[in-house]
Formats: sequence, C-alpha cells, structure tokens
Amino acid sequence: QVQLQESGGGLVQAGGSLRLSCAASGRIFSINKMGWYRQAPGQQRELVATITSSGTSNYADSVKGRFTISRDNAKNTVYLQMNSLEPEDTAVYYCHVQLRRTAWATESTSWGQGTQVTVSS
Repeated sequence: QVQLQESGGGLVQAGGSLRLSCAASGRIFSINKMGWYRQAPGQQRELVATITSSGTSNYADSVKGRFTISRDNAKNTVYLQMNSLEPEDTAVYYCHVQLRRTAWATESTSWGQGTQVTVSS
C-alpha cells in the first residue's frame, strides 16, 4: 500500500501565502509524475500543477505566476508554494502521484485525502 500524507492547508487572507506538502510512503519503487488538484464546492476536481521526476512542471492558467510546484525525490515529497492567494483559490487540495510499486509493476496512481485551503476576502 502507498500512503500520501498532506499538510499545510489552512485559512489565509487574500494576498497571503501557504505551502502545501505531500509525502508518499509505503511500497514504492519509483515515482513519475506528482501533482496537485483542487475541488471547490459544487465544482469538478481540476488540475492545479504537476511535476515530472526530471522536474518539468505544468500549471493551470489560473495559477501561473502565483503558485510554484517542486519536489524532493529523495523524500518522495511534492510541495506547492501558493502566493498571492485569492478567494477563488478556496478548495480542497489533493495530492496525486503516478508510481510503480515494484520494478515489474505497471504504473498506478494514488490520491491523498485532501487538505482544505480557505482564502478570505
């Protein structure tokens, strides 16, 4: 089994910053892509940012220039630095990883339990 432990969510005023972390543990041979998604009430889950094992990142247009995704491969951890937060960023943020549990296993995905981010105006 693979566990994803998220942390760093909370309540912040508009214009403020938060940093999310997600650490993967358990039976892991390798991790390919890591990322963050979010889901606001009544909305579909949407991609926020992803980063590959080589460091190539991708962002949703709505967060470009404000959010930065990074990862520590030695710690199997992905981070999301969120600056200039807006009320529209309020959502539950989910960590997502694509990984192989063993050298011969096919790639699978795992989701974190989610962490609430609330931005007040």
